[in-house]
Amino acid sequence: MGHERDLLEKVTELRSRSMKTDNLSEKQQVESALTGGLIRLFAVAEGYPELKANQNFQDLQKQLSDIEDQIQLARRYYNGTVRNLNIAIESFPGNLVAGWFAFQPAEFFEIEEPADWAVPKVGF
Repeated sequence: MGHERDLLEKVTELRSRSMKTDNLSEKQQVESALTGGLIRLFAVAEGYPELKANQNFQDLQKQLSDIEDQIQLARRYYNGTVRNLNIAIESFPGNLVAGWFAFQPAEFFEIEEPADWAVPKVGF
């Protein structure tokens, strides 16, 4: 049970770090680690049938699945907005205004690990 407790504490700590950071590259790294931690948490739950059958744990799995979907939509929206900003900064007449106010192109939110590109499977 110590391993499971450590895993749950790590997931909680990663979630907290993700919420606090404003640095995009750090947020990408933390969220990648968080996704890996959640996958391991669900794998551990497979070994405990009484936990898997618990209504609270099933609700937790559903909520985490919904949150993953919302995060994916938010990342798409962010990247679309960054794309529009970068185009506006580089296009006339927006480039004139961008030059006056020293606007810089923004970074896209990219997943670093190719294995993380796939949506995690959450079993109920």
